[in-house]
Amino acid sequence: MATFHYKLFFSSLLIFCKTVEVYSRGPVYTPPDVERLTDRFSRVTVDKSYDVSFGGSNIRVTNNGTGADISLDKSTGSGLVSKNKYYYGFFNAALKLPAGFTSGVVVAYYLSNADVFPHNHDEIDIELLGHEKRRDWVLQTNIYGNGSVRTGREEKFYLWFDPTENFHDYSILWNNHHIVFLVDNIPVREVVHSNAIASVYPSKPMSVYATIWDGSEWATHGGKYPVNYKFAPFVASMRGIEMEGCILNQKDTAPSCSRSSLSSLDPVDGEQFSKLSSQQTNGLDWARRKHMFYSYCQDKYRYKVLPPECNAN
Repeated sequence: MATFHYKLFFSSLLIFCKTVEVYSRGPVYTPPDVERLTDRFSRVTVDKSYDVSFGGSNIRVTNNGTGADISLDKSTGSGLVSKNKYYYGFFNAALKLPAGFTSGVVVAYYLSNADVFPHNHDEIDIELLGHEKRRDWVLQTNIYGNGSVRTGREEKFYLWFDPTENFHDYSILWNNHHIVFLVDNIPVREVVHSNAIASVYPSKPMSVYATIWDGSEWATHGGKYPVNYKFAPFVASMRGIEMEGCILNQKDTAPSCSRSSLSSLDPVDGEQFSKLSSQQTNGLDWARRKHMFYSYCQDKYRYKVLPPECNAN
């Protein structure tokens, strides 16, 4: 009988501890059903579509070239850059993030042309920010256009899953109609190309980057918690890569998909990509109501006058 009571006690204790762990990370939400945008595009391999951007010693190609591990240690971070530059397109990477204590660590999947236009560049960012607690990564999205890099347009979200246990898709759809950020095919943010944002809407061809680096100065609670290299190396794994857009020839920088200098017409300009479907709109509403905790359009302390697109929404 005593053995039974001990077993019952430890079983109850285990259930209690797991319950505390779940609730310490917040409520568990089941995402709504949406179309799988990632199923519409072909996958590419790392070895044929990316070059080393920096930290080559911390990059390891995996799965016969279809994936890669990028890592951060005390000596360097690391990153990949696409061989091609794109003007409009759909871009996806399935990522598995470092587990454990990751304060100050930044894993980024983004588009940029800062190498060509250092003082007037465009950027579309997905940044995953490490946390001082286990597994509690934050998703930050941002855009810069035509040199507006002094003014960030950040929005931040908590994820509805543990990003360190499995691979999850992080996607960017960019065309003349809108920019859509998606996580596991669920839109979390849409930036509509309107008159209000036209002057800072990304408008020049960009490369695609996947990086991991030390963001101690700002990433975790404004730099309060720097990277603790006692827990290094921090390894992010990448696969499920999709990059389909207007590919720009090396000689040209013209931002038009109709030019002969581009090797393909715009693959995301059809009616099905011009606006969100009803399912996608429901997913967007769900993500923003349940998981968004910061938007620049609500930050009146930072912006005495909100950017014009905020008032237009």
